[in-house]
Amino acid sequence: MGKMKSYNTVEEYFADQSSEVLNKLQQLRQCILEAAPHAEEKINYGIPCYALIENGKRDQQVMMAGYKNHISFYPFPTAIDAFKEELAPYTTGKGTVQFKIEEKLPLDLIKQIVIFRVKELNSTP
Repeated sequence: MGKMKSYNTVEEYFADQSSEVLNKLQQLRQCILEAAPHAEEKINYGIPCYALIENGKRDQQVMMAGYKNHISFYPFPTAIDAFKEELAPYTTGKGTVQFKIEEKLPLDLIKQIVIFRVKELNSTP
């Protein structure tokens, strides 16, 4: 099994992607930051992540990753459950949704999901 490449910044991660994947990741990044302008961008688990509250840990972040044929968005299991109907056209897992490279990103839906997570985190004691 190969060793996962290590990145120090989101820019380093982006620089290592194909142009098709990079385009989708940049769209997703912009969408996340529009929905949560205060989000802190960093690398966590080797992929770009956005802490939705100050010093947000893994379960207080949304993450994304690029692959050959899709990008993955990791908003957290509660968000996947809350938007189950809207996410039905996409491949989903417990806390992830996959968007195929050749398909248009559902930017409005992604914004709604990020806003949902921000509200959810701010209402948690």
